[in-house]
Amino acid sequence: MALFNVRVYGVLLDENNRLLVSDEFIRGQYITKLPGGGLEIGEGTRDCLQREFKEETGLDVKVGEHLYTTDFFQISAFNLKDQIISIYYYVHPISPLVLDVKEKPFDFAPHQIVDQNGESEVFRWINWHDIHPDSMTLPIDRVVMELIRQREY
Repeated sequence: MALFNVRVYGVLLDENNRLLVSDEFIRGQYITKLPGGGLEIGEGTRDCLQREFKEETGLDVKVGEHLYTTDFFQISAFNLKDQIISIYYYVHPISPLVLDVKEKPFDFAPHQIVDQNGESEVFRWINWHDIHPDSMTLPIDRVVMELIRQREY
């Protein structure tokens, strides 16, 4: 049975115009994406994004302007029966950014990827001039990268 899988993601730009991205190891795959995740039953999209940011980064964020909602058919990269609908918002940290970030993509500690069925996540900043659709792994994130590049900051 096909299902809709609703995902909510945040675009966080710091004071230096760097974009926060998540480098993840999921089911044996390396993926660069924006922070966020799955909407739970009974949860609003903004509440979901606040929860996901807190769980993933430890940051409390204010959810700002809606940026984009998927407007094309996209099958899930992990379950070929699910259609993905992703919703993107700008997010703003409520308190100073204190976050463990890496300098290089997929800079995992060895213990983070020993289990090929496990999941790991590290964060890094991408400089404004380096933001490009190819910076992301997933097709919907690539659309959002192009939208971000078109906006002036």
